[in-house]
Amino acid sequence: MSRIPSKAEILDWISAHPTQTAKRDIAKAFGIKGADRIDLKRLLKELEAEGHLQKRNKTYRDPEQLPPVTLLQIKAPDDNGDLYAEPMEWHGEGVEPVVLLVTAAGGPALGQGDRILARLSKVEGTDHHYEARLIRRIGVNPKRVIGIFRKGAEGGRIVPIDKSSSNEWTVAADVMQGARDGELVEAEQAGPKGRMGLPRARIVARLGDPSAPKAVSLIAIHQHGIPDAFPDKVVAEANAAKPMGLTGREDLREMPLITIDPADARDHDDACYAEADSDPKNPGGHIIWVAIADVAAYVTPGSALDREARKRGNSSYFPDRVVPMLPDRLSGDLCSWHEGVPRPCLAVCMQIDAAGNKISHRFVRALMQSDASLHYAEVQDAMDGQLTERTERFLEPVIKPLYAAYEALKQARAEREPLDLDLPERKIILSDSGEVTSVAFRDRLDAHRLIEEFMILANVSAAETLIKKLSPLLFRVHEEPAPQKLEALRETALAAGLPLAKGQVLQTRHLNALLNSAAGTDDAELINISALRSMQQAYYTPENFGHFGLALRNYAHFTSPIRRYADLIVHRSLVSAHGWGDDGLSPAEIDGLDETATHISETERRSMIAERDTTDRYLAAYLSERVGNEFTGRISGIARFGAFVKMDETGADGLVPVRTIGREYFNFDADAGALIGVDTGLTLSIGQRVTVRLTQAAPVTGGLELELLAIEGEGLPKGRSGSGRRSPAGRHIKRKSSKSKHKAAKVKRKVERKR
Repeated sequence: MSRIPSKAEILDWISAHPTQTAKRDIAKAFGIKGADRIDLKRLLKELEAEGHLQKRNKTYRDPEQLPPVTLLQIKAPDDNGDLYAEPMEWHGEGVEPVVLLVTAAGGPALGQGDRILARLSKVEGTDHHYEARLIRRIGVNPKRVIGIFRKGAEGGRIVPIDKSSSNEWTVAADVMQGARDGELVEAEQAGPKGRMGLPRARIVARLGDPSAPKAVSLIAIHQHGIPDAFPDKVVAEANAAKPMGLTGREDLREMPLITIDPADARDHDDACYAEADSDPKNPGGHIIWVAIADVAAYVTPGSALDREARKRGNSSYFPDRVVPMLPDRLSGDLCSWHEGVPRPCLAVCMQIDAAGNKISHRFVRALMQSDASLHYAEVQDAMDGQLTERTERFLEPVIKPLYAAYEALKQARAEREPLDLDLPERKIILSDSGEVTSVAFRDRLDAHRLIEEFMILANVSAAETLIKKLSPLLFRVHEEPAPQKLEALRETALAAGLPLAKGQVLQTRHLNALLNSAAGTDDAELINISALRSMQQAYYTPENFGHFGLALRNYAHFTSPIRRYADLIVHRSLVSAHGWGDDGLSPAEIDGLDETATHISETERRSMIAERDTTDRYLAAYLSERVGNEFTGRISGIARFGAFVKMDETGADGLVPVRTIGREYFNFDADAGALIGVDTGLTLSIGQRVTVRLTQAAPVTGGLELELLAIEGEGLPKGRSGSGRRSPAGRHIKRKSSKSKHKAAKVKRKVERKR
């Protein structure tokens, strides 16, 4: 017979192990098996009835304990210089616990009033209840500057890299942080203007050589005009925000919603849950819940937060940092779901049948509480049988039902046939110093696809609801390829010996048939790249033109209002349509939807370009030490001045200047997308396999220059520039061709879309 622990022992265990509080965890800790679990259950119920524990989603938590990760506000130092903090959210009825801040060497200086997100550990036998270790500061907003440091006799100056900033900043000798002349530095304002009328600053980070990798994203941010400093009024509004309660909301706190994000995610604003549908009229069906942070409750129309969010349009993501749309107090705390902390949300409950078809859905404004913040790999590992203590208790009640619902949605997806491009996504791995250590291609797990399908279904539900209620909104539109681009894709396919339907209304299933025909062949990458290039760019608009790539008639972005302003508009429209409050879509916003749609479509493109430029610069810095090395790749683009090559190892794009190819003149055939040598007939076109040598890598610009060594495994022929004759020693590089190529390329059609 197992030894049944006392109530005190159970409470001590839960206090010491706040993330392992399911009945199964407690039974395992005390070796309780079989029928003895009944006695354990009785003890837990008694503790719950006595108010010592709260049961939530089959787990027990002490209501008088703080969660392992919580938001704190720093108090004034005591007589010994120690820093204590008070929790900003205390739900217990007893005396508020005392929290001592344990600072790390080299960490940021913290002072009274600072708000921090911290990891807590319970301590005994001291005058405080918890020790806190900093995760990051929240809501800090000193003015910042990026510039080149110029050393002087008594300190130095900072010359901003931002062309729009004419003022230099002075730096006192005691806050230089050892910066050297010519270094790129990041500084923050240290006080009012000095004697020379220039603002004073203290250096907070030495970024080294302006061309070094760590400076890359900062340069891109300033180069593309992405706002990276929040105005004081915006931060003040965010810092004044308070946690929200249950008033006017449905209570979803007992639902075991979990978040599934990348392992390095800073915020968690969407959660999901699924279960088998108990309705006998829907055999094999599922109920899916998707809950999204209720940003509209904090960012109201016309507020300083709203104006700044609209100005930014979206968050921008770089390998080493994020430029958020909203201040950290919201994006990293009040609208981010830490485990076991109540948070307001907009949630949608969707009923699907056994084949993954949506039968019904309904939206609610609610209060939820995340059971766990998991990442993709550990969820996939759990489903594959590689369990950890963290995931074991979620496998049966949460993870498996999610995957069961996903299996049904896969059937509906296969029937719908959205565009299925196979284009691996690069991931740049940085060291602590900002150097690129490796370039990998991200794994695509079922866990990723599961979340994608759930989010797509929620987005469709939002669009359908607002259309039905005749409520204004912003659609996410993706139109079909333009006729000219489609014709170019068809020619590329024909040159590879692959068919693409002609003379009928193009559907994604036609493109998928082409992609499937190319799969596993040498032309697979070429066809995928060409198909991507034939696509129109998605954008936002108040008019519904459908989403071609997803093969959906009604689609709107609903699932990420902390990083996309379009989603916030959709949330406000849902609030207005359901009569949930006065923080819905305002008349002024409705009148300006066209302008807003254009603006945020442009900010999205701005971020995409900045992110792409940053990636190019990081890759150039990474490859700069390998100048002279040979690489394999594939021609990904042709221009009058040369050929672009995407290298296999890193996915980086480099240019082979036409002036460096052989000793002959090349004609540029725009219709065929080719460079053709006048002496040898050597033809360079998209998709050819090549071997190149890296001759130059410029981290400042992100440019890579390559020398062409071989095409399709064959060396280059030698020509005589300007002779107009084929060299006897030259060899013509064979290339698949289509008889109808030139004729088809000259066909021009103009189609007017009626809107």
